Amino acid sequence: MTSQTVLTPSDITAEIGVIGGSGLYDFLDDYETVEVSTPFGSPSDPLVVGEVEGRSVAFMTRHGKDHRHAPHRVNYRANLWALRAIGVRQILSPCAVGSLRPEHGPGTLVVPDQLVDRTWGRPQTVYDAEGEVVHVGFADPYCPNGRQVAVDAARVSQLDVVAGGTLVVVNGPRFSTRAESLMHQQLGWDIVGMTTMPEAALARELALCFTTIALVTDLDAGVEGGDPVTHEEVMRVFAQNVEGLKGVLRDAVGQLPAHEDDETATCVCRRALDGITLPFPLP
Repeated sequence: MTSQTVLTPSDITAEIGVIGGSGLYDFLDDYETVEVSTPFGSPSDPLVVGEVEGRSVAFMTRHGKDHRHAPHRVNYRANLWALRAIGVRQILSPCAVGSLRPEHGPGTLVVPDQLVDRTWGRPQTVYDAEGEVVHVGFADPYCPNGRQVAVDAARVSQLDVVAGGTLVVVNGPRFSTRAESLMHQQLGWDIVGMTTMPEAALARELALCFTTIALVTDLDAGVEGGDPVTHEEVMRVFAQNVEGLKGVLRDAVGQLPAHEDDETATCVCRRALDGITLPFPLP
């Protein structure tokens, strides 16, 4: 039976985080609820912690279970801080995207290796007080280990998966114009979404391994004269593919590298803060 007991970070921990995007509002069957306070306010929803493939997993809904937080209003800093506070060091971040490539149609999974940030007005760093200058490398925004695991899990599930590509993140909540869509395509980018930034950058600032698994729900408006994108269509296609996505996430959770202590971690993501003097201790 699912427990609804409200716990604190000192009561329960998790090693892997899954952030559910539009249409993915549940992932765990049996779980404990964890409420975490952060220096940046409350996360989108309380975290729920359970077990998947023998691993301790914290699941949170990016937009809230009732989808009340628009992409530009998600408290990304609180979400990432809360996951780290309960012990999470590896994150899988599924999201819905539009495709800028006609060959990557609805239902395709893309595991990008690059991103372009075209958002504005969103807090981009946890180190934003006067005197808190911290520069973190971000040339390769995604975890190489997590990406390989996600691609392998999708292939085992015999899903149409693209290993690599560039995700351009727009501010939303509106969709792109045809001209914007064509520009993104002509610049060589592959998929477009609204939520991966600043999520990925904040994960790097917190020395977390971060992997995006993007589910294509539509061809963006300017791709081969496609129809205008609607939220209803996005949700419909996501719902058609959500069980397959959950299967990939479960398999990926089971195959992620074993948990490592902060002091002995070997992944480049976990070593992102090496040699940097932080203005405050991380949770």
